Order: sequence, then C-alpha cells, then structure tokens
Amino acid sequence: MATKPYYLQNDGKVSRTPPSYLGVLAKECWRKIVPFLEATGRVERVDTSLVEQYCTQYEIYRVAYEDIKENGIQTPMYKTLQDQMGEIIGKEFAGFRKNPAVMTMKDASNQLNTIGAQLGLSPKSRQELMTIAAKTDKSATDELKNFFK
Repeated sequence: MATKPYYLQNDGKVSRTPPSYLGVLAKECWRKIVPFLEATGRVERVDTSLVEQYCTQYEIYRVAYEDIKENGIQTPMYKTLQDQMGEIIGKEFAGFRKNPAVMTMKDASNQLNTIGAQLGLSPKSRQELMTIAAKTDKSATDELKNFFK
C-alpha cells in the first residue's frame, strides 16, 4: 500500500480538524481561520505549519492578555526596610516594573501580523496577493508586447 506524500494528503488541503497537541485557544483559532483560508484557495497542505504557528501565537497572545488584565500592565515595587537587628520595619516604594506579559503579548502580536500576512489574513496582504495573482494571469507574450511598446 503506497502512501501519498505529505503535501498530497487530504487532497492537498489543510485539515479542518486541529492537531490534538494544540491548546484550547489555538484549536478555536484553527477552526475559525482554516475555512476562510480554504475559501481563498491560496493555502495548501504544505502551509499547515504556518497555520499552526499562527494559532499557537494567537493562544500565547490571549494568555498574555489575560495575565495583563489580572495583574495590570505594571506592578509597584517595594524595597524592604530593616532595622539594625535585621527585623523588617516597613517597605519603601521603589517605582514600577513592567509586567513581563506585556512583552510576551507584543512579541506574539508581531508574529501574528507577520504570519497572518503570509497567509493573507489582513486586508493589505489580501490586496497584495490579488495584485500578484493578476500579474501572473498575463501571458509571457503579452508581457513582451507591453515591454516593447
């Protein structure tokens, strides 16, 4: 029994069922974007890893956002004050510290934008893909005619 190469499995399409190893939010994202991607006709089975990356970055983004909602963008820092015997006698405000989830959310957002553009998930990237598709619809003969005009 011969098996098909990976890119030809599932008729060359991305599976509508998310991989079992994805988290809950990533699976939710998968179920939302795969039908759209299939409808555009620009994503194939070999692009599955990009879809996985997009969905996992979405989950990271959402988890970081929940942490920010719970703990705030920044947290106050305090310096412990001690007496000569080492007993804690109070705390002194030392400023604010940025929640590390802010940077995590920013990084995930950047990745979502980059991968999303590759998949055609933004209005600008869809327009660029349409422009590229329109250019490739012309024959080489037509291109040469236009070049020598």
